[in-house]
Amino acid sequence: MDANRLPLFCDTDLAERIERAETQLVTKGSEAAHRRKGEGAGFLTPLSGGVASFAEDHSPLNKVAGLGFGGVPDAAALDEIERAYADRGAPVLVELAHLADPAIGELLTGRGYRLTSYENVLGLPLTGEQRRVEPEGIEVRLSDDAEFERWLEVVVDGFAHPDTQGVPAHEEFPYDVVAAAVRDLVGAAGMRRYSAVREGAVVGGASFRTAEGVAQLTGAATAPAHRRRGVQTALLTARLADAAAAGCDIAVITTQPGSKSQENAQRQGFHFLYTRAVLVKQM
Repeated sequence: MDANRLPLFCDTDLAERIERAETQLVTKGSEAAHRRKGEGAGFLTPLSGGVASFAEDHSPLNKVAGLGFGGVPDAAALDEIERAYADRGAPVLVELAHLADPAIGELLTGRGYRLTSYENVLGLPLTGEQRRVEPEGIEVRLSDDAEFERWLEVVVDGFAHPDTQGVPAHEEFPYDVVAAAVRDLVGAAGMRRYSAVREGAVVGGASFRTAEGVAQLTGAATAPAHRRRGVQTALLTARLADAAAAGCDIAVITTQPGSKSQENAQRQGFHFLYTRAVLVKQM
């Protein structure tokens, strides 16, 4: 990383583009869950530029995403969404970018939403050819269907054991529900999967998808016995190279504040863009 390079500036236009990509991702994953579970299993409701999603019980896709760049929602729309979550015995969880319209935060807190956590969005401009880093003994390759179950096992296990450094994650999810959500996203969201191979075995997995020139880096994990060997760096640089080749102008990653994932991303040149506040209303 060039120490003299200015930090990437994130204006509201860039934040809105990233949040649209996030809305699309949540929508596609939730739609896939509804097809899997059957009619009436959940709901997707557009809301002021974002979406209110309920995929299935206890899913990480049960949230309001992308809110804040399409106007302030009215009381009737929020009433409807809150009833829909209450009917399924679930809280309403809103991820609200700090660059969104401030009136939305005021509106939600006035309705009883409470701030419970944060997550950070980091970005890296993709200019020119991106250099791949492949530590000795590690091969990164596109993951084929034959090894999908092992890839899924590694990624979901990483999700189940998040960073202990930094601010703790605000929620935990059942292993089988996370596995189902990852399957849905891979199948419906156009994700490109990567495996990291060491000593002939799949020891790491990652993915990314593209939308509106944004490369969303998702689902990276390394099996515990193979950590601290450069697997994550190899997976990251392979995805960045392919994202640039696909015409993306920015790569984004979401991390817990102060986490090892954030530290690693910033070491690779990622810049802090904005924070999402996690606001919850118990129904």
